[in-house]
Amino acid sequence: MLTLPPPPPSPIPPSPLPQPPAQRHIQHPPQAPRQTTPVSLNQIIISKLATNRKVPAPDAIDQVSSKSTKQPILRQPQRTKPLIWCCAIVCLIFSLILIIFGIATLIIFLVVKPKTPLFDIPNASLNTIYFDSPEYFNGDFTFLANFSNPNRKIDIRFEYLDLELYFSDRLIATQSLGPFTQRPGEGRLGSVRLISSLVYLPENHAVALRTQVQNNRVNYNIRGTFKVRATLGMIHFSYWLHSRCQLQMTGPPTGVLVARSCKTKR
Repeated sequence: MLTLPPPPPSPIPPSPLPQPPAQRHIQHPPQAPRQTTPVSLNQIIISKLATNRKVPAPDAIDQVSSKSTKQPILRQPQRTKPLIWCCAIVCLIFSLILIIFGIATLIIFLVVKPKTPLFDIPNASLNTIYFDSPEYFNGDFTFLANFSNPNRKIDIRFEYLDLELYFSDRLIATQSLGPFTQRPGEGRLGSVRLISSLVYLPENHAVALRTQVQNNRVNYNIRGTFKVRATLGMIHFSYWLHSRCQLQMTGPPTGVLVARSCKTKR
């Protein structure tokens, strides 16, 4: 006999899904209807600013209140010392004197217009030039000095006069003159003699002087330094003058003035 196979196992029935619990109906008490009142924008902004402000601490409030309660202390003005008053008065007087003196000086210069005295050499003669040795020079030079006062209201007094003779940049003779006074518009002529005795000249200067004598053209320079005092009534003021003259002479023994150029300045 044929045996039959065993029957297939029966499928396991699916488990039933859990059912949600039954919803309970909860009854809430009836609520009163909300009242909506309109709010302005200004109130909203103010409330936001108020929340951002910091509340001051109690200590700060106490300090502010204490400062507000303090009263300023009034001090009595101190008296100025007599020494300070004296110094102030002296300074004031000195300032007034300076101002008055400055105004007077300005008026004098604008009205009187002071001019510088002049120095000139209208004539000169070269008598001697010779060498004792190649570097030692002897000479005799005479010129006519002309001092003039071009001012019309100012008296001039020459208190110091010093004249120097130069060949190139070497001093070869010097002479001082006595003081004298000139009235407004007055001139004064005086002969000045300058003698050079065994004056040392460097070799290049000695050669240049010999060459000029042979060419019959000798160039001399005269420098004058003068201290002048000007007088206008009760006003006196002094200043220094500096004169520079360039002279061209013919050769000795009868050397005469050929050309000149003189300038005088303070």
